[in-house]
Amino acid sequence: MSELLPLLLPENLAPQWALVLILTAALTSAVTAAMGAGGGVMLLAVMALVMPAAAIIPVHGMVQLGSNANRVLLTWRDVNWRVIAWFAPGVILGAYAASLLLVRLPLELVQLSIAAFILVLCWGPAIPKVATGPVGTLLASTVTSFVSLFVGATGPLVAAFIKQQQSHRRLQTVATFAAAMTLQHLPKAFAFTAAGFIFRDWLALIAAMIAAGAGGTWLGLHLLRRMSDQHFGRIFNLVLTLLAIRLAWEAVHNWLA
Repeated sequence: MSELLPLLLPENLAPQWALVLILTAALTSAVTAAMGAGGGVMLLAVMALVMPAAAIIPVHGMVQLGSNANRVLLTWRDVNWRVIAWFAPGVILGAYAASLLLVRLPLELVQLSIAAFILVLCWGPAIPKVATGPVGTLLASTVTSFVSLFVGATGPLVAAFIKQQQSHRRLQTVATFAAAMTLQHLPKAFAFTAAGFIFRDWLALIAAMIAAGAGGTWLGLHLLRRMSDQHFGRIFNLVLTLLAIRLAWEAVHNWLA
């Protein structure tokens, strides 16, 4: 088995680092399932330490696609399918617009904007019902799907928007967020393939990380079901606030660099 493992991995990734990534995928999937968000950003940070720069975003996108799809399979009864029905067309519109425009958005401005919106959605007054209704969901999906293909940092914003709709109902929040992000990560497979990224070299690692993430998701959902809605709401807001602060800090750091 130890002799076979290097043959399944890209040449520029050592087996010990592959094992670290697989274990991290399990841990971060458990974090997202239990707390509602945060695991994807944690996984991205670890991947950035050990993987070639060109592979980080494509591989992360596919692992997150698998991780979110696993959560949907385990929580499909709790998904708010009415929200997803309006979210799905926005994903198509946003991804299509991004493929046509092919613009390079100012990363720092996008990060600060996302951070500000997350803080408002978490700690500000409840947004009007029309903003979380069908039209608002379609608009939010279109904008975040468009931005996601360029900066890949819209998960916390989508999570904060979904939280506003579900009124801290923990299982429905986590399940609906997972379904929304499954849809939003899906176009990345086509976009990065069209851009020339060779997924074949990374398929074994991606599959192993998704499988490990499935175990982490099961554990995280077990912990989630033991929480109260009120406790989950406080943790969820805290996690999203920390992610927003991290985004804002990165934006300021990059601007001043």
